[in-house]
Amino acid sequence: MKSRTKEKKKKSRKGLYITLISLVVLLIGGYIFRQQLAVAAFDLFLADTVEAQLTHSYVPQEGNKTPDPTVYRKEPFSVLLLGSDKRDYEKSRGRSDAVIYAVVRPKESRVLLVSIPRDTYVQIVGRDADKDGTDDYDKIAHAYAFGGENMSINTVEKFLDADVGYYATINFQGIKKVVDALGGISLPIDKDIVNKDPNHEQFTIKGGKPIYDGQEALYYVRYREDSDFNRTNRQQIFLNAFANKMLNLNQIAKIPELFQIMGDNFQTDMQPNFIIDLAKQVLTQEKPQVSSFTILSEGMRKNGIYYGRADEKDVQYAKELIKNWMDQSTPAGEVMIPDRQKIE
Repeated sequence: MKSRTKEKKKKSRKGLYITLISLVVLLIGGYIFRQQLAVAAFDLFLADTVEAQLTHSYVPQEGNKTPDPTVYRKEPFSVLLLGSDKRDYEKSRGRSDAVIYAVVRPKESRVLLVSIPRDTYVQIVGRDADKDGTDDYDKIAHAYAFGGENMSINTVEKFLDADVGYYATINFQGIKKVVDALGGISLPIDKDIVNKDPNHEQFTIKGGKPIYDGQEALYYVRYREDSDFNRTNRQQIFLNAFANKMLNLNQIAKIPELFQIMGDNFQTDMQPNFIIDLAKQVLTQEKPQVSSFTILSEGMRKNGIYYGRADEKDVQYAKELIKNWMDQSTPAGEVMIPDRQKIE
C-alpha cells in the first residue's frame, strides 16, 4: 500500500517537473522568438485589415520613375517625408512644415534623415517664374502649397541632386489622435516651452513630464519661437520617439486603429503590401539605428520676407551622405555617420 502511495507521489512530482520544465521552455522560447511570433500574429489577425486601410492612403504620383515592388526589398531606397500643416478649416493643401529626405537601408536596419528647414530658399521646380521671368525661388515649404507632393519631389531632387524613390505625407493635425491612441509619447522637454508671440497660436508645454499627450506633441513639433533649425530638430526627435513607440510589440494590436485614425491625414505612393512587408521585416530585426543631419542656413530678407540661405558646405555634405547611403555596395561599417547628430 505504502509503495503504491510513494509511486503515485513520484509520478505526481515527475509530472509537476515536466510541466514546470515545459512552461519554462515555452516562456524562454516565447521570449527568444517573440518577434517572429508577433509577425505570425500580425499575418493571422491584422494583415488584411491593415492592407485594406492602407489602400485608402495609396496615392501614386504621375511620372514616378521608381518601380513599386510588390515584395520587400533589401537594397537601399529613399522616401521624401512631408509634414503638412493644414488645419481642418483650411480648403488649401497647406504647406510642408517638415521636409525630410530619408534613406532606408533595410538589410542593416538603418535610417538616415536629412532635414531641410522649411524656410530654406530654393528653386521651386515647376513653378512659373515672376513676371520678369527670372525668379522662381521661394521657401521650400511653399513647393507643397504650389504643387503638392509632385512639386516637392521635383524641387528636393534638384536641390539635393538625388532621386526620390517614394513620398509619404502626414498632416500634423493627425498627430494628436495617433499619439493619444498610443497612450502618449516620451519627449526630452527639460523646461517649459512657451509660445507667446501674439501673432502665433499661444500655448505652454510643461517640462519634465514623463509622457506627453497628442496636443502637447503637436505643440512640440510646431513651436517656432526659437529657430527654424531647432524646430526641424524637434521634428526629428518626435519622429524618432514616435517610431520607438510604434515598435513596441505591445502596440501591435493597435495598428488597425492607428491607421483608421490616420485616415485622410496620411498618403503615400508606397503600395500597401510593400509597407506591410517592410513593417514585418522591422519587427524581426533589432531596433533601427537612426542618423540625422540638418542643413543649416543663414537668415536673409528679400522684399521684406524672411528666408534661409542654405550653407553650401552643408548641402554638399548632405549630397555625399545620401550618395554613400544609397550605394548598396557600401559596407555596413562604412556608411557615413553625420558629424552633427541631433537625435537622442
